[in-house]
Amino acid sequence: MVFANRNVLISGASIAGPALAYWLGRYGFRSTVVELAPELRGGGHAVDFRGDTHLTVLERMGVLEELRTLETGGSPIRFVDQRGREMLSLPGEFAGGDIEVPRGDLARVLYERSLPYAEYVFGDTITRLTETATGVRAEFRHGAAREFDLVIGADGLHSNVRRLAFGPEDRYVRHLGYYAATWSLPNYLRLHRGSVGCSVPGRFASVGAGHRDAERAGAFFVFASPRLDYDRHDPQQQKALLTTAFADLGWEVPRLLETLRQAPELYFDSISRADLNRWSTGRMALLGDAACGATIGGMGTGTAVVAAYVLAGELARAGGDHRTAFTRYESLLRDYAQGCQKGGDRTGKFFAPGSAIGLRIRNGLLNRRFLLDLMLKEGMKVTTVALPDYPAELGVARR
Repeated sequence: MVFANRNVLISGASIAGPALAYWLGRYGFRSTVVELAPELRGGGHAVDFRGDTHLTVLERMGVLEELRTLETGGSPIRFVDQRGREMLSLPGEFAGGDIEVPRGDLARVLYERSLPYAEYVFGDTITRLTETATGVRAEFRHGAAREFDLVIGADGLHSNVRRLAFGPEDRYVRHLGYYAATWSLPNYLRLHRGSVGCSVPGRFASVGAGHRDAERAGAFFVFASPRLDYDRHDPQQQKALLTTAFADLGWEVPRLLETLRQAPELYFDSISRADLNRWSTGRMALLGDAACGATIGGMGTGTAVVAAYVLAGELARAGGDHRTAFTRYESLLRDYAQGCQKGGDRTGKFFAPGSAIGLRIRNGLLNRRFLLDLMLKEGMKVTTVALPDYPAELGVARR
């Protein structure tokens, strides 16, 4: 296939970026993926896919069966008080969806699938974007400036492309009152499948078993807080914020904080959501969390994979005409993405209700089996969207 605007710069090599690079490559586009991190990022919490829309795209990518070999089977969780007494127990299917896989494994699979079609540049970032009559001139912190036909921001909730092309983050990202953190640690509790967490008003601290490495576990902390002023690229500062927020909590928290000091990687971020009136401007567009993200609980991973499929498909269908493709992409997905995104508004309040009464209400409701079953049933009623079969329409064999 021969298209206009075949040379595409993608910012971000997490989930959305490699998924887009894969599909663009299948249709004959050339992608360059630039990523600030020095290498592909591993670790992170488990992510899930739910419903026919997610599974259809994974099947068309040819990764569904591989991901099934990596799935965790869901992660049951027990909630305890500071003395370790159980208050609530939830089954793995409560949060696991149809497929739950470790985020690092998903990133690796998508990266490997996209490698034949994309150039990856790690350890660099875009510093300036200037649209010209024929493309977009991109300047980089380290590499030489280059011109591309199109630029796609697949670089997360704190998108660099969105900042450069649309304006400051505070115009588009709303803080939802909580922060979350994850890191890896030795499985000193000898936990098996699932996790256990201490929940007090405004704070939640948990530890869960590794899915294939019995010697490793993962911590997951959530705490209520107004917006904090900190350096997102300074893990020592973030560790200090976490230590202060949980300093007086009992149960296993002191020991978990000890492991935090030595943790080589830390994920720390606000629970926030991004809302934009439009997802594109000129030759630049946003994808995944950069366009419509919710930090946790908004099915952002599934939405990103679906959005990559649609954006690439519409560019191919339009013969590379970005104006037509960007309009169709947003028209098809905006309502779907916003429907998924709403779940993230409740995540912090679920894990760390702001009051003792809120904790009792949560525990009391979910300890009633019929209410738990009702919530499980409702949780599987995910937002769907009718997707074009781009590979069939464009004559590209599925892998």
